[in-house]
Amino acid sequence: MCYYNGQKVSRAEFIRLMDLEKAVMNYDFLNKDIHDGFSYGNIAVIKPTEDKCNFDIVQMEWGFIPPYTKNREAVDKMRFGYKNAHGQFVKPYTTLNARGDELLFVDPNTGKEKMFRKAALERRCLILSSEFYEWQHIYPTNKRTGEPLKTPKKYPYHIGLKDKEYFFIAAIWQPWTDKETGETVDTVALVTTEANSLMKQIHNSKNRMPTMLPDELAWEWMMGDLSEERITELANYQISAKEMEAYTVEKDFKTTGTPGKAFVYAEVPELQYEV
Repeated sequence: MCYYNGQKVSRAEFIRLMDLEKAVMNYDFLNKDIHDGFSYGNIAVIKPTEDKCNFDIVQMEWGFIPPYTKNREAVDKMRFGYKNAHGQFVKPYTTLNARGDELLFVDPNTGKEKMFRKAALERRCLILSSEFYEWQHIYPTNKRTGEPLKTPKKYPYHIGLKDKEYFFIAAIWQPWTDKETGETVDTVALVTTEANSLMKQIHNSKNRMPTMLPDELAWEWMMGDLSEERITELANYQISAKEMEAYTVEKDFKTTGTPGKAFVYAEVPELQYEV
């Protein structure tokens, strides 16, 4: 669902959590308009220190890699799909996002845990975001029959908060080691929740949105000694649609150099905001 994220934060800005400030020094990687999740590159993550008294801003590879994944070849197969011994294509499995309602799942029949469970219990973090992008699906009408066509047209939206230049998205991280080369990398997945009234209009194909946390809850998510019940509550937190704003952008916004510039489509209905 949310696979494109903005992190354009200037060095003059500070990350503020519970009145704690940490100056942003030499973080050139923050000043980037768009992180395309499907490139599986690095993204800025706010990670607690070991004593959970402070935090660091680090880069992690966007795309959670389960610890049992053997090597980069296996990672690529998971992310991009592959042909099996019978010549059949096995679809990719995307771990850029983790559903908040499934983080701690344990199969009652087998006792098998969801791959994200241990990270949700022990390695919670935040993704710093200035905006994200999502596509609305609109089904054109068949001019002959008057029925909606089966294939929708997709229109991208720039989405953020009304009164804040940046915000925090709940996330979980996982250290991973290539068992053949010894390469070690920290990987991350952002947490998603059910779409609010605004996002249901935009992400109308899946009705999901990032778990955007206000400052105090962001701090609790990252630093708190939380019960499973509380982890689940925070993972499924739904920010009010009243705090958000969204507008359409050009379909090739990833390459225009102006991804935050509004672009109006005559065929796209106006969003309905809560009063």
